[in-house]
Amino acid sequence: MSLTKSERAIITSIWDKMSMQADAIGTETLERLFSSYLQTKTYFPHFDLHPGSPQLCAHGSKVVAALGDAVKNMDNMEVALTKLSELHAYILRVDPVNFKLLSHCLLVTLAARFPADFTAEVHEAWDKFMSVVSSILTEKYR
Repeated sequence: MSLTKSERAIITSIWDKMSMQADAIGTETLERLFSSYLQTKTYFPHFDLHPGSPQLCAHGSKVVAALGDAVKNMDNMEVALTKLSELHAYILRVDPVNFKLLSHCLLVTLAARFPADFTAEVHEAWDKFMSVVSSILTEKYR
């Protein structure tokens, strides 16, 4: 699945707005993930998962930074996300369905934070982008 020129422009436009609030968006996305999908907490037994905890904020920042790498490398996301894919598949052994759950929580967070900008077209482009990211992150599982 490839992204069209229009979709890439939409993703970059929202990323520009998102990057100004990256840490908060990452944290909010993880808070949604852990409160909506309790099973995802099993991968973080050593974390304080209470809203706003330093560990949650730090990991949220890492998640959004990885997405930023994907946005900046849309022409070669596979290479940009290879190490992350290997980490999650071989070392952390994260169930691949969790990437889809995280994607959903990010879309909800973006819609809540940017209601005027998060049109159906933007939603579609970001959903497709996150599907590509999730697909790349699960490649090593095959």
